[in-house]
Amino acid sequence: MSSTYTLHVPADSLPGDPRALERSELVRDGFSWPAFLFPALWLFWHRHWWIGLLAIVAIGGLAALLLLAGASGGTVLGAEFLLHLLFGLEGASLRRFAYSRRRRPVSDLVVASDMAEAETKSFARWLAPAADQPVPASSPGARAPGAVPVFRPAHEPVLGLFPDREGWR
Repeated sequence: MSSTYTLHVPADSLPGDPRALERSELVRDGFSWPAFLFPALWLFWHRHWWIGLLAIVAIGGLAALLLLAGASGGTVLGAEFLLHLLFGLEGASLRRFAYSRRRRPVSDLVVASDMAEAETKSFARWLAPAADQPVPASSPGARAPGAVPVFRPAHEPVLGLFPDREGWR
């Protein structure tokens, strides 16, 4: 079964720089059992200190508020279960949010069966020369400095009840 992984490298890194991969993080998207069972410890394990502290406050605060409101033990247990379920479902999103705040945006998206395959694919893509990198001026297909390639979609009929798309005016 395949999972989706996101690669987070520092924002000032250039594609192809192997030093950026030393500081990169790979995050698997999906349900996290450790985040469900131990949300704060899971966040501390991934070095998200502030979010881990907020998780402790949220979990303890929810229980305290419900007990002060006179809720039964089953209600408190059910609410805590739902909060833990939220951490299990959205743990990866919390990690991606924390990395984006640390100036490590999503640099690549990979579908792989396990973490090792995801690392191999994402690192190979990062280290491969990109097609949109500048072309040396001496090559025959070089563009003028500062020139931006123009994208013009091909004329294709539109499906459905709409008429054909009009051309450029």
